[in-house]
Amino acid sequence: MPQYMDIAVNLIGSSLEKDIQRVVDDAKQHDVTSMVVIGSHLEESQHAMTLCQQFPEQLFSTAGVHPHHASEWNLDSVNAIRQLATTPCVVAIGECGLDYNRDFSPRDIQRQVFADQLALAVELNMPVLMHERDAHADFLAILKEYRPQLSAALLHCFTGNKASLEAYIEQDLYLGVTGWVCDERRGQELASIVPLIPNERILIETDSPYLIPRSMRPKPKSSKNEPKYLPYIAQYIADLKQQPLELFAGQTYFNSRTFFGLDN
Repeated sequence: MPQYMDIAVNLIGSSLEKDIQRVVDDAKQHDVTSMVVIGSHLEESQHAMTLCQQFPEQLFSTAGVHPHHASEWNLDSVNAIRQLATTPCVVAIGECGLDYNRDFSPRDIQRQVFADQLALAVELNMPVLMHERDAHADFLAILKEYRPQLSAALLHCFTGNKASLEAYIEQDLYLGVTGWVCDERRGQELASIVPLIPNERILIETDSPYLIPRSMRPKPKSSKNEPKYLPYIAQYIADLKQQPLELFAGQTYFNSRTFFGLDN
């Protein structure tokens, strides 16, 4: 049986937080043997790191500030992330980037905070996990400034079009694909271009508890997405790419471990 790594789960500050032991156990029963807990602001990053220490080799985490929280950034934020990043279970800087869909933080502040975190990832020689929504042009412009010095860069929850896909592949990004691709309402364009993502650059994720695959049958009783559903997403994408599941799952597992600097 293939192993899976879920490269983006929201266990802290979400509806799954009160049930973490069961979520981790259920995931393991479905061959999801490791996952990355997202830190979207400093307090959450601290909690994610503490949680991961309770589940060694099963849970890893990121440390960063999501664009929604960019307004909270201050002179101490860089040092706080730098300190968190010294912990072995913290495997990437992020989630950072731009979000012009919600605009919870002013766009100029979003851009500065994104650049600051890319600079920190360069300084620490760590991979960066990024977010982009409705901000492709500005996101790409900032990323290009730092990409030559970044060890590795991942755009998680990719939902763009063919043009943005080509631009990101040109920058040698890894791209994370979620259950969005299984959504017959919103995911059709993504489903049509997923076969264009190079095998060595695709990662898979649930973004739990969000984006439950709508095409699952029978439908889960709960609308909460969980890491245990990752194999379903893998099968869906493998079919789109016309690859055997074991081949695709093995490739994405290898890609995930490689990106985060973990032993394969």
